[in-house]
Amino acid sequence: MSTGAEGVVWITGVGAVEGLGAALARRFSAGGYRVAVSGRSPDKLQAVVADIEAQGGVALALPGDAGSEADIVAAVERLEAFGTLRVAIFNVGNSVSAPSLELSAELFEQTWRASTFGGFLFARESTRALLKNGGGSLLFTGATASLRGKPPFAAFAAAKAGLRSLSQSFAREFGPQNVHVAHVVIDGSIDGERVRSRAPQRLQALGEEGALRLEDIAEAYWYLHSQPRSAWTQELDLRPYKESF
Repeated sequence: MSTGAEGVVWITGVGAVEGLGAALARRFSAGGYRVAVSGRSPDKLQAVVADIEAQGGVALALPGDAGSEADIVAAVERLEAFGTLRVAIFNVGNSVSAPSLELSAELFEQTWRASTFGGFLFARESTRALLKNGGGSLLFTGATASLRGKPPFAAFAAAKAGLRSLSQSFAREFGPQNVHVAHVVIDGSIDGERVRSRAPQRLQALGEEGALRLEDIAEAYWYLHSQPRSAWTQELDLRPYKESF
């Protein structure tokens, strides 16, 4: 049973119970943390909270939009009453695709706002709390698009590349103040609710262990948080053993 004695982990970008955000919540709960989950769907957040509590954990739903400064600030205020923040994970995905000449300015801005601007808001407010509490971990979920742009993912690549640069800036500024900032590149399909429901044929084509397992990804985040200060990782890339890169 998780008592939350280790402090609080706050994860934004949480959706389905069989999604990465929820898997991260379960892993940190198993490690003794109280879990705060944020996302745009209150119903999905409550399902994740119920899942954590059914396994003996302590969880809190903080619905909100990652791209809203007011929502992020309000979430941090509620976190103060929930416990001591030790880990903050920005897991917003918002992958979109469109041919570059058909990509609307509105969609480009929405993608940037969710990933890059939202990442900045989350990083700024969570880092303030982590510094106040003596340090901790700030982890970002990246993607293949964080490293290279290709059609039809111009908006997503630009947003994810911006988030990666943000993580590097925060790492260099706040690492010496005991905040471990790391960026995780997810290079491959995730065997979770989104792909299972939208593209089950892709998982079938990839075959056994051809997609990243939720539990294995979550274990990597736990590893990053658990690293000793003498050997911190700033960027970690994860891909199935047979993924080309």
